[in-house]
Amino acid sequence: MFSPNKPFSLQQDPDAFLPASEAEKEQITQLRPSSTFFRDGVKRLLKNKVATFSLIMIVLVTLASIILPSVWPYSYEKMLGVRPGRPVDSSYNNLAPFEYGKTELKKIEAGEKVFPHVFGTDAHGRDYFIRVVYGTRISLAVGFFASIIVLIIGMTIGSIAGYFGGKVDLLIMRIVDIIYSLPDMLVIILLAVVMGQVLNVQGTVLEKIGSNIISMFIVFAMLYWVSMARLIRGQLLSLRKQEYVLASQVAGAKGKWIITKHLLPNSISVIIISTALQIPNAIFTESFLSFLGLGVNAPMPSLGSLASDALNGISSYTYRLIIPALVICLIVLSLNLFGDGLRDAFDPKLNA
Repeated sequence: MFSPNKPFSLQQDPDAFLPASEAEKEQITQLRPSSTFFRDGVKRLLKNKVATFSLIMIVLVTLASIILPSVWPYSYEKMLGVRPGRPVDSSYNNLAPFEYGKTELKKIEAGEKVFPHVFGTDAHGRDYFIRVVYGTRISLAVGFFASIIVLIIGMTIGSIAGYFGGKVDLLIMRIVDIIYSLPDMLVIILLAVVMGQVLNVQGTVLEKIGSNIISMFIVFAMLYWVSMARLIRGQLLSLRKQEYVLASQVAGAKGKWIITKHLLPNSISVIIISTALQIPNAIFTESFLSFLGLGVNAPMPSLGSLASDALNGISSYTYRLIIPALVICLIVLSLNLFGDGLRDAFDPKLNA
């Protein structure tokens, strides 16, 4: 810059290159603070009261299913009326909510404190509340792990199809079309039955998990990745012609590097939304299979197996069917509403 006092001089003014003072910095107004795509999405998500409330419910249910079994005085498999060397006390069977067995009533009369059975007991004298809590933990764990499996497989196959295109895309999409044409529930039931008989986990570290849950994960890995793969493939087809992708290809970058560094980060909104909406589908499928007896192995409870067991006494103990059904509805509804909120917050087309 030239000196204002000497307009015809060709010498530059050295004062113009001095650092700006604090007063001069304050004069520069910033219209909007710098932010990121994820931060803007979180702000929009928190403004959605329904999605925020659904997130709080999901967190509370998840924390309760993790913490309560470690502090609850009753275990999910303990039959309260069965004691070694003594006859079975049938007074613990089919207790109504906040009702006590004969032995517990004697303890109360003697001045002892007995923790109540909040949801009563089942036909085998097991505390029903802790079984519902533990069943919620199993259903949530299956839903989250199944969604991770679907995410990994769908993201990998969809990325390959979307980036390379051509014959590779054609082959993968024909496989996807074949899987889409199969009746889901029929194939799931057949695979669950066959794999439950083929898999032998006795004496292994997977024995506690059970063959039914392992077969369920295999079913999800075989059938439920197609929707995720299609979404990611469509997203990558629209992004691979962008200038930054062409520049990376000209610079000699490999396809794996371009996919992981450019294409997938720019598709993160689709990935987050699809994964969030996949979790309730996995939980509902697990509950459905457990209701049919193809889910978790006994005595480990699941919300679906609890509802199935309640059918035997539905006329006398209707609440045993209503309670796990309400928990399933609460979890699935909260996850669906939260997924819708994620879509509204992170979809660029909806916020354009």
